[in-house]
Amino acid sequence: MTKILITGGAGFIGGNFIHFMMKKYPAYKIHNLDLLTYAGDLTKHHQLYSYPNYSFTQLDIADRKAINELFYKEQFDFVVHFAAESHVDRSILDPGIFVHTNVLGTQVLLDAAKAIGVRKFVHISTDEVYGDLPFRPELYFTEETPLQPNSPYSASKASSDLLVRAYYETYGLPINITRCSNNYGPYHFPEKLIPMAITRVMKGQKVPVYGTGQNIRDWLHVYDHCAAVDLVLHNGADGEVYNIGGHNEHANLEVVKTIIKTLGRDYDLIQFVEDRLGHDKRYAIDPSKIEALGWKPVHSFESGIAETIQWYQENQRWWQQILSGEYRQYFEKQYSIE
Repeated sequence: MTKILITGGAGFIGGNFIHFMMKKYPAYKIHNLDLLTYAGDLTKHHQLYSYPNYSFTQLDIADRKAINELFYKEQFDFVVHFAAESHVDRSILDPGIFVHTNVLGTQVLLDAAKAIGVRKFVHISTDEVYGDLPFRPELYFTEETPLQPNSPYSASKASSDLLVRAYYETYGLPINITRCSNNYGPYHFPEKLIPMAITRVMKGQKVPVYGTGQNIRDWLHVYDHCAAVDLVLHNGADGEVYNIGGHNEHANLEVVKTIIKTLGRDYDLIQFVEDRLGHDKRYAIDPSKIEALGWKPVHSFESGIAETIQWYQENQRWWQQILSGEYRQYFEKQYSIE
């Protein structure tokens, strides 16, 4: 039986990837590894515990002894590494946590993967490692764009990318690195722009928008991202980097206005706030390389945002327990989290 370790599987993208893989590959054994920090949510996986091919371990990826024991016990065939501290604002306040998890944690996983000889290590990164793009539509991030991170978060991800590359070049560890644009979709933790805006508008609360709201992001539906990672896992050429973008560039203000309009509220809910430190102006990905591998995004932003808003309308119980903190009780009892 093929065994896959998915780190960060209690998070937004990793959690959706588990659902994707369980559905597409029912014969695979899926092991979910997550520390269950504030953004870790296992309620989305409650229906999986009856599946004999799903298992979960609560563990810090930087805990070398425990990670080594897990790898030697399970003998994973593949590792898909989503686990990361990912919120830019939090990285500005406390960069050290990001270095611990994103850099040291990745290095610990690489050592363990090398020791047991995994067939593939896929490292999930971000387009933010490339830095900033001017407002010029002909400019895009490619896999050859130099890394120029501008926040402690993106700097920690760029550092982990370079470690992953080094383990391929030095030790021959079969790896791939994927760098995606901004994801959105079901189970997105409400601190991020789209779920924050949806939940606040539904509650009639003000939606904070940084600066003038003209910062542009390339939006990628999480289901399209999952399909791309699956393709890279099984068909990516060893050592290669693949950019994953949605061909959906929109300014933050435009995104918030779309949400407000769809939910039938007034734009006076928008509240402009002081801009984020070092706020990158624009991200935009050229996904030609992964498209040549056989991938195309299925969701346009128009269809994807409409489906996402509907999901939050139909799953209010999920995000309400996230906002209240009640979701922590679900697994504190099971995993003795302090």
